[in-house]
Amino acid sequence: MKKYILFLTVSLVCNSFLLAQKVSSKEWSTKGFTLKEITVLGERPMKEIGAQLTKFDSVVLKENIALSMADVLTFSSPIFVKSYGRATLSTVSFRGTSPSHTQVTWNGMKINNPMLGMTDFSMIPSYFIDDASLLHGTSSVNETGGGLGGAVKMSTVPAQNEGFGVQYVQGVGSFKTFDEFLRLTYGSEKWQMSTRAVLSSSPNEYEYKNHDKKENIYDEDMNIVGQYYPVENNRSGSYKDFHFLQEVYYNTGKGDRFGFNAWYINSNRELPMLTTDYGEEMDFDNRQREHTFRSILSWDHFRSNWKLSAKGGYINTWMAYDYKRDVGNGNMAHMTRSRSKINTFYGQAESEYFIGKKWLFTANVAVHQHFVESQDKNIILQEGGKGIVGYNKARVELSSSVSAKYRPTDNIGLSFVLREDMYGEDFTPLIPAFFIDEVISKKGNITAKASVSRNFRFPTLNDLYFLPGGNPNLKKESGITYDAGISFAVAKENRYTLNGSLNWFDSYINDWILWLPTTKGFFSPKNIKDVHAYGIETQWDYSVLITQRLKFDLNATYSWTPSINEGEPISAADQSVGKQLPYVPHHSATITGRLSWNSWSFIYKWCYYSERFTMSSNDISLTGRLPEYYMNNITVEKGVSFKFADISIKGSVNNLFDEEYLSVLSRPMPGINFEIFLGITPKF
Repeated sequence: MKKYILFLTVSLVCNSFLLAQKVSSKEWSTKGFTLKEITVLGERPMKEIGAQLTKFDSVVLKENIALSMADVLTFSSPIFVKSYGRATLSTVSFRGTSPSHTQVTWNGMKINNPMLGMTDFSMIPSYFIDDASLLHGTSSVNETGGGLGGAVKMSTVPAQNEGFGVQYVQGVGSFKTFDEFLRLTYGSEKWQMSTRAVLSSSPNEYEYKNHDKKENIYDEDMNIVGQYYPVENNRSGSYKDFHFLQEVYYNTGKGDRFGFNAWYINSNRELPMLTTDYGEEMDFDNRQREHTFRSILSWDHFRSNWKLSAKGGYINTWMAYDYKRDVGNGNMAHMTRSRSKINTFYGQAESEYFIGKKWLFTANVAVHQHFVESQDKNIILQEGGKGIVGYNKARVELSSSVSAKYRPTDNIGLSFVLREDMYGEDFTPLIPAFFIDEVISKKGNITAKASVSRNFRFPTLNDLYFLPGGNPNLKKESGITYDAGISFAVAKENRYTLNGSLNWFDSYINDWILWLPTTKGFFSPKNIKDVHAYGIETQWDYSVLITQRLKFDLNATYSWTPSINEGEPISAADQSVGKQLPYVPHHSATITGRLSWNSWSFIYKWCYYSERFTMSSNDISLTGRLPEYYMNNITVEKGVSFKFADISIKGSVNNLFDEEYLSVLSRPMPGINFEIFLGITPKF
C-alpha cells in the first residue's frame, strides 16, 4: 500500500511538472548557470584567519518552507541533532558536547534560553535566515564566549530589490500538514524593507511500529502462539506555529546604514505520548505554548579602513507548560502548571580598524541583561493544599574581546584574540585564543591552519536556582581546545569547482555539570565530570557543469566524535568512567546531491548516525542503546516563467525507504511521508 501511495504521489507531481512545462512561455535555462564562487583560502578575509568555519549555502536555507534550522543542520553539517519527534524539541551535540555548550546568535544577539542554556532549532524557520555558519570549537571565541563545543551564527540581510516584490508558497503534506509562506519586499536606492510570515500546522498523527510493546497471538484455546509489535498512531502531537519577521534598512549613501529587525513567534504544541504509554489519548493533555518577541536596532558606519557599529535589542519570552490527566471521574486535573517569563535587554558595540593590508584590529563589547521569573503554580505542599514554587532572578552577562590579526606575507596569517566574560558578579579569567594559517601550496590553494583556546561556561539559571534541586554553589565549566586542519580548493573555469577540508580537534572540559538524583526524590546538578572530546571532521563540495544546461552539485560531511567521561566515579556502582557520553554518536555523515537541468532540479539527501547510548554506563541491555539509522529524502522541482509571475512546483518524499528509527528513547518518529509545494512570485 505504501509503495502504491508513493507511486501515485510521484506520478501526480511529475504530471503537474510536465503540464507546467508545456504552458511555459519562457525557459529559465536561458539565464544559464553560475558556479559557486571559489574562496582562495590564502587570501580570504582577515577576520577568518585560522578559523574552522562552515558556511551554509542560501539554496540550502531556502529549499522549502517546511524546513527548520534543525533540518538544515541534520542534512548539511557534521553535528548531531537530537530530536524528540516531528515538530518537537531539537537540540544539537556539537563535537560531543551538550546542547548548552553551543552558543547561538541571531544578528549578533545571543538567543540561548538563559534558564536552560540551550536553543530549540525546531523553532527557527530556515526561510527566516539569510546567512548561517558554524564556528567550530576555538573559532567560537571570535564571536562569543561559552561555546565549549562551538557556535551557530545566523543573520538576516537586506533583500536588495528594486520596487515591490511578493512571494507566496503553499505547502501540503502527509498527516494533514499545511505550511504557508508570504514575503513582501520593497526596495529603493536608500530603503530596503521586508515582511515575512510562516504558518505551519498539523494534527501530526502518523503511524509507527511500536517496538516497546508486544501483542500476543492466541489460538482457539487461548494459548499464546506468537507475538508481534503493534502499529500505533503518534498521539497528542498536534502543533500550530506562527512566525512573523519585519525588517527595515536605511542606507544614507554616505557610509551609514540603519536597521531594524523584529521577529515574533506564537507556538502551541502538544507533547506526543511516549511509546511506553498505555493510557488513552483523551486521558492526558500535555501541552507547551510559547510567545517570543525578538527585536534589534542597528547602526553601521563604514569608512575605507575602519568600521564602527552599535546594536540594541530586546527579547520577551512567555512559556507555559501544562500537564493534565483524568483523575477518574471525567475531570482533568492539573499535575503541572509551569509558567516562565523572560525579559532580556541587549547592547553591543564593535569596531574594526585596518592598517594597510597586513593588520586588522577589532574590539567588541556585548551585554545581555536577563530578568527571569519561573514558577510552578501547582505544587502540592506537605501540609496540604497547593502553592507556588519557583524563582525570580536577574543576571547580567557581559562579554568583551579585542583581537589583532596580522598577515606578514600573502601566505601566512596570524590572529590573537583576548576575551573576558562576566556573569552576575563572577568574572572568568582572561580567555586567550591563537590562530594561524599558511598557504603551503598555491597550486590547489592548499592551506594548513591551527588554533588553541581556553573557554568557560557559567551555570544556567535553572542550574543555580530551580526549585527543588538548584545548586547555587556550582562552579563554572572550563575547557581548552586544540584544532588543526588542512583545506584545498581547485577549479576549472566554466567546468568544475572542488574544495574540501579535514580537521582534527582535541578538547578537555573540566567540572562538567550533570543533574543527578538525590535521596530526597528530586534531581540536583553537580560538577562531577571531566570530559575528553576529540575526533575529526571533514567536508567536501563538488560542482560540475556537465553541459550548458546540466549541472551537478555534491556536498558531503563526516565526523568521528569520541566523547569520554574521564572523571572520578561518584560511587562504587558508577560505571560511566571511560565511557562515551549518552546521546553522542561516534560517527555521523551527510550527503546532498543536486542535479539541475534547464528549470528542473532533483535533490537527494542522506544522513547517517551511528548507535547512541541512553545511559552513561553504555549498558546495551533493555533500552540502553538506540541503533544506527540512515535517512533518505528526495525532492523534485520545476520552475516556469510567465509574463505575470514566476511559478515553482515542488514535490518531496521524506524517509524514502520508510526507515524505522528513534532519535530519543521512546519518542516515535514518522515513516515515509510526502510534501507538495506551489510557489508564486508575481512580476510588477
